[in-house]
Amino acid sequence: MKIGIIGAMQMEVDELKEALSNTTNVEYSGVTFVCGKMNEVEVVAAVCGVGKVFAAICAEAMILKFGVDMVINIGVAGSLTKDLGVLDVALADQVVQHDMDTSPIGDPVGLLSGINEIFLKTDAKMRTLMQECLEDKQIKYLVGTVATGDQFIATDEKRVWIRNHFGAIAAEMEGGSIGHVCYINKVPFLILRSISDSDGGAMDYQTFAEKAAIQSIEVVVEFIQKAAKLSL
Repeated sequence: MKIGIIGAMQMEVDELKEALSNTTNVEYSGVTFVCGKMNEVEVVAAVCGVGKVFAAICAEAMILKFGVDMVINIGVAGSLTKDLGVLDVALADQVVQHDMDTSPIGDPVGLLSGINEIFLKTDAKMRTLMQECLEDKQIKYLVGTVATGDQFIATDEKRVWIRNHFGAIAAEMEGGSIGHVCYINKVPFLILRSISDSDGGAMDYQTFAEKAAIQSIEVVVEFIQKAAKLSL
């Protein structure tokens, strides 16, 4: 089993690197991939950078160059619901790209041209195991749609628009494009996002992003340990 872990920022992956043994660094497509082992599970971890294009480049390289069997995208997100506060977790059952819009030619907002899908489902087995990990650590979480776009969502107007159009519980900048790449390549994927900002927007983000990112890593480490025992 080989598990790929993608984070958008360095702080999201640094803690994971410390948990790996026999690590090597490989540069590919401008991304540093850290390859190592945890409980006999091969792990490939990378910081993709912020935004959909960087995320897609990283996911495609991780799949084609390193042959991962599944991909987990970790990191932080902004809440779109009163039910998720700072340091709670949004676990995606599906992803959507809220800034994909060809509606002027008659398509529904969010339609991914070429595959004709709006929502892309995460892997049910991975999601169930991740829920067990969150419950073990007594972390409050919500399962639902995570929306992705090349925007930091900082206004109530935009938050309400995304929530109303897609029923999303959280917004971020990478998960939907990683899901898109995994869908095309038929690789199971999961999106786990700790909430770093809610109504406070950028101010909340600066305060809580590091804590939220570390929490994501702690949960993922437990996921890998459980996956090793189950041969997921």
